[in-house]
Amino acid sequence: MLSQLRDIVEQVSKVENVHSALELLVQQTCLAMNTECCTIYLANEEMQRLELMATQGLRFKGKKIHIHFKEGLVGLVKRSAEPLNLAEASKHPNYKYFSQLGEKVYQSFLGTPIIYRKQVLGVLVVQQKAPRQFDEMEESFLVTLAAQLAVIIAHAQTQGQWRLEKKQQAIRGIPASSGVAIGTFWWDDSQPQLADVRPASTLDIEREQEWLMLAIEEALSDFRRMRKKLDNEINKETLAIFDLFTHLLNDPMLRKDLKAQIQEGDRADWAVRQVVETYSNRFARMTDGYLKERAQDVRELGQRLLFFLHNAEQEQHQFEQPVIFVVRELTASLIGSIPKDKLLAVISLEGAANSHAAILSRALGIPAVMGVNLNLDSINGKKGIVDGYSGKILVSPSRQLLKEYRALANEERELANMVNQRIEESAFTADGERIEILLNAGLSADANIAVNQGVDGVGLYRTEISFLLQHRFPSEEEQTQQYHSVLSTYPDKRVVMRTLDIGGDKALPYLPIEEDNPFLGWRGIRFTLDHPDIFLMQIRAMMKASAETQNLSILLPMISGAQELDDAIVFIEQAYQELSLLDPRIVRPHIGIMIEVPSMLYLLPLIADKVDFVSVGTNDLTQYLLAVDRNNSRVSDVYESMHPAVIMALNHIHQSCAQLRLPVCICGELAGDPIGALLMVGLGYRSLSMNTSNVAKVKYLLRNTQVDELKQLADKALMQPYGKDIYTMMQDFFEQKGFSGFIRAGNK
Repeated sequence: MLSQLRDIVEQVSKVENVHSALELLVQQTCLAMNTECCTIYLANEEMQRLELMATQGLRFKGKKIHIHFKEGLVGLVKRSAEPLNLAEASKHPNYKYFSQLGEKVYQSFLGTPIIYRKQVLGVLVVQQKAPRQFDEMEESFLVTLAAQLAVIIAHAQTQGQWRLEKKQQAIRGIPASSGVAIGTFWWDDSQPQLADVRPASTLDIEREQEWLMLAIEEALSDFRRMRKKLDNEINKETLAIFDLFTHLLNDPMLRKDLKAQIQEGDRADWAVRQVVETYSNRFARMTDGYLKERAQDVRELGQRLLFFLHNAEQEQHQFEQPVIFVVRELTASLIGSIPKDKLLAVISLEGAANSHAAILSRALGIPAVMGVNLNLDSINGKKGIVDGYSGKILVSPSRQLLKEYRALANEERELANMVNQRIEESAFTADGERIEILLNAGLSADANIAVNQGVDGVGLYRTEISFLLQHRFPSEEEQTQQYHSVLSTYPDKRVVMRTLDIGGDKALPYLPIEEDNPFLGWRGIRFTLDHPDIFLMQIRAMMKASAETQNLSILLPMISGAQELDDAIVFIEQAYQELSLLDPRIVRPHIGIMIEVPSMLYLLPLIADKVDFVSVGTNDLTQYLLAVDRNNSRVSDVYESMHPAVIMALNHIHQSCAQLRLPVCICGELAGDPIGALLMVGLGYRSLSMNTSNVAKVKYLLRNTQVDELKQLADKALMQPYGKDIYTMMQDFFEQKGFSGFIRAGNK
């Protein structure tokens, strides 16, 4: 039956019209299972009923057949979300005779739910006149077929091909930049695609080399022009996106690889595709979400090179009115090339929430939704709504929806103006409790980070990007210059630099690592302790860079035991002793550890005298506590930042640090999340490190809440068995305080 199953799915998937596909499926299922009747019912949640969409074998009167969710055997399958196999259907207590279906003729009944991502989309039923129980193989066949059918139906709904509900349904994507936009969709298909480049050879190698070098120079000039254009609109860290592209294009190894590919006889555009995909795949294989998304940035560089290889003289489209810009793959270059006053929002069929294009959208305040499945022909030129909070897109919305979203857009503008009014001031709660607000930085290879006077320093500076973008380890001098640029940006404030967090899931291109389970493997401090030469070089570079400002703190990642900490401290002391003899300005830096491995929750009292501070990496701590890969879509619903065990662990860490008089900071995503930030303050944390975009919001929320009310919330959270209850409790608090606009993304 397996081959029959494959045949049915293959045939059905080739049919573009969903109604025809369902008709074909019931016909083929009857043949494969040798049954007399097969029927598909789909759920209309708004009307609370199942609607007959396709049948082979049932004869009925009228145009449509509806079965209420509470009615009959089909309704029972929908409610229970389990298969039902009956030899004599009429004897079951839930059996109901529908005269319009003439079901009396069928006795054998096998029904199975059509489930997609926990939602019952409908019911698939086979029936026979003669009483008999369908065997296990037949039941398994139908369950498997229903699972395949669920994907087809979900895809058709996403494409907007058909809906059962009268209520307008939204197309959903990944929210990448908050905000609301109302306007006309404009589909841009003018950009050349790397994937469309086919193998091609050349006889004139010299001409191809010249063609490529000219495209590189034009791309460099374009990036410089965009950086200058946006210089006054966005902060320095976001501008570094364009510096990253410049850095990559000037990288001797990239140029060498491109030239070598052409030297083998490949055409310039084919050479670009091969080299860029090789570089991009290195990042794509990484399981760290942030670094994995750098793969798209490398592809963007290739796209831009391809553009200048073929379209250098192409005239830029002139927009008369502002538009909602729809593209296959959004790039920072595309955003930079369109006048900001003509850009209402951006929608990308591909991409992720932390790509550079998404980061640039957030910096410019442009709503963005990524990873959308759209019917492009039907959307172009139509009016629509983009909700950057929830990732919803509404095509040809009703007057009522337009009215609601216009009010929402006005509220959003007022909110942005309100939270930015006092961004420069230090963060205090309404009852005068001082909260330290720090910055998470290290976006790109460029050393410049946001000069944000509203922060108290840098709580986490990632150092690995410059290692990942090269074909060799950066020299001590190169590292010193980069770190000096960062440290001197905040001369009077503390800058916490994390040592190289590489290995396993973040393999260097020049040091490949293959492991079955990279998350539990050779990463973080384990890698650097095994390479004391690399570790010492980085530590020395950090200390030398801090000679003038003396504001360096060193953070050690992935510490899981006391011995690792001891070994790291020995190397740091060795570096200090060597350098202090050469330069008396060099001071011994404060040393801290990242708490992300659960073992450290219990070891804190035993190592407290060895460290000066602690930083909590909530992202990794959560995935290790819950045994869930946060980048695996199959178990993404299990990854809960508000999971009771996570809240309890964070409470335990704070209590331990308070008893040990050890400074502690939250530097994971939870610190910048409006709900997470207030809950952490309620638990007792007084130091939060976050991305630039969250600083103003968190400060505003803190200024308008008191520590006592946050402590009461935290105490309640510690008594909840379910993460959803903690989240609901915090939502209720936000609504009571008039903060609901800050968590609109959660109300999807």
